[in-house]
Amino acid sequence: MNSKILIPFAYIAICLFWGSSWLIIQLSLPYFPPMLNIGMRFFIAAVVIYMIMKLSGIKLQLDAKSNKIYLILAMFSYSIPFWMVYWAESHIPSSLASILFGVYPFAVAILSSIFISDEKLTAYRFIGITMAFVGLIIIFSDSLKIDIENYITGMILVVTSAVMQAGISIMIKKHGSYLNPLSMNFIPFLLAGIGLILFSFLAEDLTNASFTTISVGYVLYLALIVTVFNFTTYYWLMQRISVVILALTSFITPIVAVIIGWLFHDERLTANVFLGSFFVLFGIIIVNWRGIKKLYHQRIFKSM
Repeated sequence: MNSKILIPFAYIAICLFWGSSWLIIQLSLPYFPPMLNIGMRFFIAAVVIYMIMKLSGIKLQLDAKSNKIYLILAMFSYSIPFWMVYWAESHIPSSLASILFGVYPFAVAILSSIFISDEKLTAYRFIGITMAFVGLIIIFSDSLKIDIENYITGMILVVTSAVMQAGISIMIKKHGSYLNPLSMNFIPFLLAGIGLILFSFLAEDLTNASFTTISVGYVLYLALIVTVFNFTTYYWLMQRISVVILALTSFITPIVAVIIGWLFHDERLTANVFLGSFFVLFGIIIVNWRGIKKLYHQRIFKSM
């Protein structure tokens, strides 16, 4: 199938699955502490990716440059930033975490304009990203209560995680586009998984860890769908579309998270959700405005 046809479906899919992950992470944390939780998720993902690589005949690139990228991914894209988000989600409201992670597209837009020649921070992009961020604040304004004294550590960790992952996205876009989207995650997931599990045994209280059908199901969903599928698809998309456009998924996933919470977790769907969603979607249209106009003119000329 033509990759141009697959791109919108892949984009929507990662938004849906990442949107669901906010609730699943919260539901899984009472069963497993953060480091063990993420470690199991990444280790399982690594095993599954290895099996897919073997069955598909995909070779692992082990040259010096690739190995350096794997190590950076393991440490600064998976281990540290994911622990930050998991820890923060157990100490601050998920609504606040969602808004704070909204700095990710800003960071990507700024860093890409500095380090990638064809990713300029245009007025359209800045206005669109700002509008989408305002929409995110509107969506969660009803439930947003900021207790600075108790939330400050979690808030700093979420923002740091977002900026760190933005930097990694720019690095992969500029230096890692030659890597296979599936195999490039095998070693990083394996290293992050083993490392986090070992640190968990050293630093976390595991007496309350509970392996039940439900808790294992949560981890498997996060490992197979949110990790294996989403990250492979994310890096596949990164090779085909603007990294700034891709970063806008972090504005869409909270909308999905709110809807999923309403459908499956008895959470309220207020007027602010609809108003904020309008701001987010309109902001995304503004960011993509030049591409939309280009596509429109191409179709007009083809029909003539």
